[in-house]
Amino acid sequence: MAKILILGAGSMGTAFSFPCSDNNHEVSIVGTHLENDFIDQINSVNKHPTLNCDIPKNVKFFKIANLKKITSKKIDLIVVAVISKGIEWASLELSKVLKNNIPILILTKGMSINKNNYEVLVHKMKRILKKEGITETNISAVGGPCLAKGLSEKVHTSVVFANDNIQNANKIKKLVSTDYYHISVTDDVIGVEVCAAIKNIFSMAIGSAIASNTAAALTHQSINEMVIFTEKLQGRKETVMGLAGIADLKVSVDGGRNSKMGKYLGNGMTFKEAKKEKMPNETVEGADLALEIGEKVKKDFDIKKLPLMISIINTVCNGEPLNFKWNYFK
Repeated sequence: MAKILILGAGSMGTAFSFPCSDNNHEVSIVGTHLENDFIDQINSVNKHPTLNCDIPKNVKFFKIANLKKITSKKIDLIVVAVISKGIEWASLELSKVLKNNIPILILTKGMSINKNNYEVLVHKMKRILKKEGITETNISAVGGPCLAKGLSEKVHTSVVFANDNIQNANKIKKLVSTDYYHISVTDDVIGVEVCAAIKNIFSMAIGSAIASNTAAALTHQSINEMVIFTEKLQGRKETVMGLAGIADLKVSVDGGRNSKMGKYLGNGMTFKEAKKEKMPNETVEGADLALEIGEKVKKDFDIKKLPLMISIINTVCNGEPLNFKWNYFK
């Protein structure tokens, strides 16, 4: 039995506790500084209100004030399940308690810009931890199609764990694999993280389609552009064609918040209108990413190379009506 710490009490962090619990591990879920009331609510009824599920055995919820106490004891794995904007916060909090090169697994999907360079979250966390004096780290990323609700219901789910040292990814795989949570491993950290992030932008594009023919055409173009962008950042084409790319794109399009936003954009709403009127309290990861990397993408790529991606960026960042350059499609 291992001891696992999950930082972030949201849907995905809680859902991830299911395969951990089913492997008889002891799981401590620590909420962020914004989740104190949420933790009280969960503990009062032993139920996760968003997932509408009972809490698994061997899983306990704690407030962030308990982080130091929990990590004062032996921890075998730390799982980061905050939103992409919270990665810096999570890194700084972990820097205060991290010891003995404990393996870290990042469930969060996203990218950022650092010193005018694209930065995947594994590299961002390593950089922040190093700045705080922690030079030896073992950080893996998760990619692939995994909706929290489905995982909490134990439907068959296939994901990919990525680590520069594939043996480290395999060790975590052995800890949390079940007969419903299926894990592949790769050393293509950049490819997995880039796909996991940018698929949210393309989900918005595909979600804007009002007809199946159009959605199919946009899906084809999305895959082409995902390959171009991923290879530019030194990720692998085969990663785009696997769980972290095409498969994750499908799940996001079928039922995610990004495709929901895309529908509103396709109906003629501006991004600001749709966010304010239709999705005021929902995180739209693709929009957040567009705002983060959009200006650099437009400097690095001609619109003829990435017509879909840049169209979404212009719509989100500049308030332009959604308008795809179909003549640039490949």
